[in-house]
Amino acid sequence: VQLQASGGGLVQAGDSLRLSCSASGRTFTNWRMGWFRQTPGKEREFVASITWNLGTTYYTDAVKGRFTISRVNAKNMVYLQMNSVKPEDTAVYYCAAGPTSTSFIHWGQGTLVTVSS
Repeated sequence: VQLQASGGGLVQAGDSLRLSCSASGRTFTNWRMGWFRQTPGKEREFVASITWNLGTTYYTDAVKGRFTISRVNAKNMVYLQMNSVKPEDTAVYYCAAGPTSTSFIHWGQGTLVTVSS
């Protein structure tokens, strides 16, 4: 499985940004895709996930109402729409994938999001 994340950059607080993740290497039926983020000195933290089949979504409380995860099955693409970003959203964002019944087992390279105040 290969995951390629893109879309990071420098934005100002309150702006919007969309991250993309291109997935390949297998069919993702009964899998889930997710976004995680990490800042220096901290552990990687869960941001959002979506199941490939039904599109069921989950979010960490810190991003609920501001971020939206989505997928386009036909294109094997997963997105993270980030609205009303805050400086504390600054992090390297990682795309991840794994069977729905287990933990995430595949990770892409990160894409850096920097939010200035």
